Amino acid sequence: MTRIETTTAGSLPRTEALIAANAARSFEDDGFTLQSTPEYEALVAEAVRDVVDRQREAGITQPGDGEFGKAMSNAVDYGAWWTYSFQRNAGLSLTDATPFDEQPVLSTPGNVRLTTMPDRRDWTTFAEAYQDPTSGIGFGKNATQFPATTGPISYVGQDAIAADARNLSAALHEGERGFLTAIAPGSAARIANEYYASEQEHIDAWVASLREEYRAVTDAGLIVQLDDPSLAENWDQINPEPSVEDYLAFTQIRIDAINEAIKGLPKEQVRLHLCWGSWHGPHTTDIELKHILKTVLGANVGQISFEAANVRHEHEWAVWEEHQDLIPDDLILVPGIVSHSTNLVEHPDLVAERIERFARVVGPERVIASTDCGLGGRIHPQIAWAKLEALGEGARRARV
Repeated sequence: MTRIETTTAGSLPRTEALIAANAARSFEDDGFTLQSTPEYEALVAEAVRDVVDRQREAGITQPGDGEFGKAMSNAVDYGAWWTYSFQRNAGLSLTDATPFDEQPVLSTPGNVRLTTMPDRRDWTTFAEAYQDPTSGIGFGKNATQFPATTGPISYVGQDAIAADARNLSAALHEGERGFLTAIAPGSAARIANEYYASEQEHIDAWVASLREEYRAVTDAGLIVQLDDPSLAENWDQINPEPSVEDYLAFTQIRIDAINEAIKGLPKEQVRLHLCWGSWHGPHTTDIELKHILKTVLGANVGQISFEAANVRHEHEWAVWEEHQDLIPDDLILVPGIVSHSTNLVEHPDLVAERIERFARVVGPERVIASTDCGLGGRIHPQIAWAKLEALGEGARRARV
């Protein structure tokens, strides 16, 4: 039987010590860059060693750093996957603008453009439920205020990404392959743009800047996971609802941006993470995988991570089976096998069944079992670790 590899989608619960240390950090004069100290950096390095050890004990074979090196400024962090980039790229500043405000219209069929976050169709349809604190659903919290692009974007996060790579590499055992997450250009460009003449120029600027971060990760011998919920999540943030054809044209620009940003990098060290947004909510207005699969598979990556366990999208494993002809022969699938969106801990036998579905589609050697999205801040740490243990045990039980 083939051994099924396991991993996570990135964020893992931070320790109380790390949360407290983050809360104690002060902002620089720009209002969104958090200061650091040697003591804090040493704490992060120790926390990364511990979280890698704990992943290994749970049965995770491709561990990450839990995103511990990414900035957060509140006790329950949901947004570090995105907001960390504010500190690592120059050309941003705080203004009165908010994400998606006054975005220049892109010259795609139908003039598709993002609208403001509160206009999401899911949030509008279920407004009463979202506003009810007893409903168990919510928006999440941002780690910092959202800046706008007010000048030329350039990468200034060399020390930070070097520390991330150094901390994770030091925690890995010989022969282990770890991964670090990084925001994709299309998702990074969803802040307000007050400098570039068009949305395309804005995305191109993020491509040029973030390319440096991606290369730093692969040069360190690690896998870089490009987080790009924009590919699927944007659908719910466009009003009025576009045609699928217009949306795919809009999304293709973001796929092209990924391919340009990773040009020349070892394909086997690049993973793309696709999701529909990790907030707890109904998600009834998510675009279906069948509509976007062919476009997403145009990304020149070696692995693709995607939600396959939550109840809104679990059935879509059959889409992969139906469209096997679209899957590149060298692509590794990294399906979410345990979900961030429920407190129920999946039974290892269910985990095994979910793994076996994808193993039948592409072969067990091309499946890495994962989580749907980041677990940190989404579920209680005790439940998060129970889920990872179920993932590890289920991978061992899978009959492939």
